[in-house]
Order: sequence, then C-alpha cells, then structure tokens
Amino acid sequence: MLKKRRTSTPRMEDLIPDPVRRTEVLSRLYNNDSLLGEGGIFTDMLQSMINAALEGEIDYTLASDSESDTGSRNKRNGYTSKQVRSSAGTLDIRPPRDRDGVHEPVILKKWQRSLGTGIDEIILSLYARGQSVEDVRFQLRQLYGVELSAGAISAVTDRIIPEINQWQNRQLLPFYAIIYLDAIHFKVRQDGRVISKAFYTTYAVDASGQREILGLYLGDSEGARQWGLILEDLRKRGVEDVLFFCIDGLAGFKDVIEEVFPESQIQRCIVHMIRNSVKYVSYKDIRAVCNDLKTIYTSANREQAAVALASFRLTWDKKYKEISPKWIACWDELMAFMDYSSNIRRLIYTTNPVEGFHRIIRKVTKTKGAWSSEMALLKQIYLTITYNEKSWKKNIFNRLDTKRELIDQFGERYSKHLG
Repeated sequence: MLKKRRTSTPRMEDLIPDPVRRTEVLSRLYNNDSLLGEGGIFTDMLQSMINAALEGEIDYTLASDSESDTGSRNKRNGYTSKQVRSSAGTLDIRPPRDRDGVHEPVILKKWQRSLGTGIDEIILSLYARGQSVEDVRFQLRQLYGVELSAGAISAVTDRIIPEINQWQNRQLLPFYAIIYLDAIHFKVRQDGRVISKAFYTTYAVDASGQREILGLYLGDSEGARQWGLILEDLRKRGVEDVLFFCIDGLAGFKDVIEEVFPESQIQRCIVHMIRNSVKYVSYKDIRAVCNDLKTIYTSANREQAAVALASFRLTWDKKYKEISPKWIACWDELMAFMDYSSNIRRLIYTTNPVEGFHRIIRKVTKTKGAWSSEMALLKQIYLTITYNEKSWKKNIFNRLDTKRELIDQFGERYSKHLG
C-alpha cells in the first residue's frame, strides 16, 4: 500500500522572500495589528503587490518597445498617484508612466478606481440585509477602511435596476399548480408626504413542486382592480393555466380571478377567516369558539362541514351572531379544499406560505421608517429576495405524493406539464 505523500507547508521565507518586509510583517502580527482596513497588515501587503506588479508591467512594455523594429526609445516618465478602493481597504497606488504614453496597465487600468475584489458585492449584500446607505458607509469604513460617499453607494445599488426590469418582464411558465396572492404594505416618501404603498406578492408553485416569485408589483393600495391588472400581466408573460389560487377575503377578488383564469379553483384562506371571525369575541370565549370552528374545517367532507357549521350556529349565534353569516356568505370558496386529498388540502387551505415569505421581508425592513422612493423600495425587496433564496425557494412538502394526487385529480391537464 502506497503511503500518502505529505505536502510541505509553505514557510514564511517562501511567502515573503524580502527579509526586511518579512520582519516587519511578523513584528506587526505579534503586536496584534489589524489585518484589514486602513494601515492593516494585509492591506499594506496588497498595496505593495499592486505597485510591484505595475512596475513589472511597464518594464515589460519598455523592453518590448526596445526590441521592436520601430527602434523606439521610449523611457519611464515618473509616477502618478491615486487611491484605489478594495475589500482590504483603501490602497495608495503609484502607477508608473512612460514618455510616449503608449503603456496600458492591465492589473489596474488608468482610470480604474476600484480593484475587482468584491466591494460592489459587499455593498449589495449589506443593502439586501436592511442596511441603510449611511449604515453601509459606516460598515465599509469600520471593517475595510474604505470611504465612499452616499452617492457612490447609491450608484452601485442603481446598477441592479436593469436587472430588476429584466427579471420583472421575464417569460413565465405556461402552467402553475398554485399561486398564492397577498399584499404587504410599506411607507414611501412622495411629494413631501409619507404615504402607504402596497407590495403585491405572487408566490407560485410550479408543476414540479418548486416555489417561485413571479413578479414585483407596487400600488397605492390593495384592491381587486389592481390584482386584475397583475393577473393580466401574468397572462401576457406566458401563464396559461393555474389549478388553484389561494387568496384572502378582499372584496371582488374572486370575480377578477374568474375573469382572467376562468378554469382555476379559488380557495379562500381558512386562517384569515378564523382571524376575522374572532375579532370581536370575548377573550374568555376565544378558545371555545376556535375549537368549534376547527370542527368545521377539519371535517372529512363538505357534508360533515355543513353539519359542524349548523352545530356552531346553535351554540354561538345568540352571543356572536356575526360569525356564521361570514362563513355562509363565502362557503364555496372556504370549503373548496374539501374536494381534494390530504396533501393537496395542506397546500391550499391557507395563504401561510406567502405570509412566511412576507416575514422574511419584514425581518429585513422592520427597522425602516419610510423609503425615499418607490425605486428604493423595489431595490430593497429585490435584493432581499435574491440574497434569501434559500429561505423561500424550496420544494413543497411531500412533493412526490402531492404530484401523484394531482395526477389522479386533474389527469392530463396537470401531467402534460411534468418534465
């Protein structure tokens, strides 16, 4: 049996051949000097490496010119100086010049003010996690020794605007098993006032069981008419068929969905309905009322659910007469999930999945008072979505069993969209 060859660990002499520089670095390490940021050990080393590389580049250019057939006598012509941003901190760079002005540095171009070491990615990452522009400036200065203006940071975040537009107008799949519709509200400054804006969320599950956000939509307030325009947009972007729409109790919601997607099944959120039902129930009665409501939506079928509702009315109509009429008025939408098997029921009886997605956004935005503009809000939400994909872009629970149940229930309408 061959013995595994041991690889030798590089020694300090191999990493830093210059003995003076090596002694300086070791001394600073033993003194616990900072590694990054202004005056940091690695910042100084990177600065020296870049300057040395620039020296090597101009030496190569001058040597090439002297060996060429043109017989050029190009020579050095002193240095310029500039500060360059990097993730290790601000670097003081001295690019050498040549007399003929033909030398083009490669590692750091003439007008380049930032080294490609991830500063833009750091800014976007901090912004995506709810940091304000001033917070981002502070973090860059403290951690990396990089000083940027608020305008420079905004310019970096503005670079994603074309990406947002492209993502917003991308072509969608022709079929989705479920689309959850809900809205979340934010404060935005507009015309010297702070007003409330509704962010409309279209959170979908495709035929394979993968979750997806279909678009970003902002409106002045949540309304059925605006939802109708959003559904029309989904149509234009390629959505042809949806099995289920899961919604809350917004007035007119059902009508606009049926107008755009007439073959889709509409399920009203049971959890929303329970919240509305116990809104004015005495604290001492809430548990009992909720338990009796639970017997309705946990029934085996619609007939048993109707019996449970009748029993609920006998018990509570005298004291809370406003509850049962709410259930009766939207009975078909509330009980739609009763027609399906257990895995499908679990997926559609509530809009909790989209509310879970909203919690991810709220976790990032909860410290914000108001956004300076709609675009600032859109950038924040888009970056939050992008940097938190692992939290919301998941497969549904019991995916294979659910797919079998959907095939049994919908046949070719569903199965033809499976890969």
